[in-house]
Amino acid sequence: MAYQEAFLREAIRLSIEKMEAGEGGPFGAVVVKNGAVVGRGWNRVTSANDPTAHAEVMAIREACAALATFSLRGCEIYASCEPCPMCLAAIHWARLDACHYAATRHDAAEAGFDDALLYEQLGRAPEPRQRPDGEPLRDEALEAFRRWGADPGRTPY
Repeated sequence: MAYQEAFLREAIRLSIEKMEAGEGGPFGAVVVKNGAVVGRGWNRVTSANDPTAHAEVMAIREACAALATFSLRGCEIYASCEPCPMCLAAIHWARLDACHYAATRHDAAEAGFDDALLYEQLGRAPEPRQRPDGEPLRDEALEAFRRWGADPGRTPY
């Protein structure tokens, strides 16, 4: 899908305005459906003391609330910067049709926001990752998946 500069400029505007207002880092995002903004977000990590309060995540949360759905199929996201791995995962989980961004992760790294470790860690199998992973109670945890699969009333996503 072709991007529209106006929406990308809105994401950039939010990134500057909210950063200068002391609400967080220099990142902004908007979710668009049928040519209208349905969710706006800006980085609130430091103002909310929430490491997950990235611009894209906040825009997705607002869009889902506005549209009363967890699926944003039919929507696109515009971000002032290339999404980090967490935000990229959220974009995929939200089923957004497209992601458009202005600055790159390399630009962000030059400004002090370096996601290189995250990209490197995600490329590894669980065993050699920097933070220890494990599955000591895997069999017990699988019970939740068995029950989920057996529930005819579940809402797939």
